[in-house]
Amino acid sequence: MTDAYRTVAGRASAQFEVRGSEFIGYVSPADGVDAAEAFVAEIEEKHPDATHNVPAYRVPAGPASASNPGDVMLREYQSDDGEPTGSSGKPALNVLVQQDIRNVVAVVTRYYGGTNLGVGGLARSYSRAVKEAVEAAGVVEELPHETFSAEVEYDDSGTVRGILESAGVEFDAEYEESVRFEVRVPVDDADALRERLRNATSGRVELGG
Repeated sequence: MTDAYRTVAGRASAQFEVRGSEFIGYVSPADGVDAAEAFVAEIEEKHPDATHNVPAYRVPAGPASASNPGDVMLREYQSDDGEPTGSSGKPALNVLVQQDIRNVVAVVTRYYGGTNLGVGGLARSYSRAVKEAVEAAGVVEELPHETFSAEVEYDDSGTVRGILESAGVEFDAEYEESVRFEVRVPVDDADALRERLRNATSGRVELGG
C-alpha cells in the first residue's frame, strides 16, 4: 500500500491588508513542476500590475509509478520576486514544509501601500498569506497518482469509458479519428486498471505514459 500524503483540497485564496499593503495568498494542488509553473503564470497574468507575485511550491520532481510510488523526490522552489532576500519566498515555502503538505503551489500577490514593512514584517505577512490560503482550501490526505493514456477506435470507446467511470477515476476524452482517454489513477490501482482495459478490448487499446 502506497503511503498517503497531505495536500490542499483545492484552490483557495485569502486577502488582508498590512499598513496599506494588500496581500493576496493563493494556493492550488499541483502534481508536478509544469502544473505549478502554470499556476504561477496564471496568477501573474491575473495581477500584472502587482508590485510582487511571490511563488513557492513543493511538488514531485518526477512522475509516480508502481515501481516508484512513494519515493519520488520533491522539488521545492521559492522566489522573492524582487522583495529583500529571504523576506518572502522562504517564509511562504516554510509554511508548506512546516504543515507537511506537498503537491501544492502557493503565490502571494502584494500591492505596495507606501510604507516599508521591513524584513520581519514582510516575512510575517507572506507566511500569513499562505497559512490563511491553506486554511481556506483545507488539507486532505491523498494517495500518489499516475497518469496514462488509453487510445481506442470508436467501437471500443463506450467500453473503455464505462470501465473508467465504474472505477471512479478522473479522465478526459478527446474524440478525433480515434478516441484518446487521459486517465489519472492512484498508483496502487493503475496496473489492474490497465489490465481491465486490455482484457475488455481484447488487447486493442493502445496504452501510453
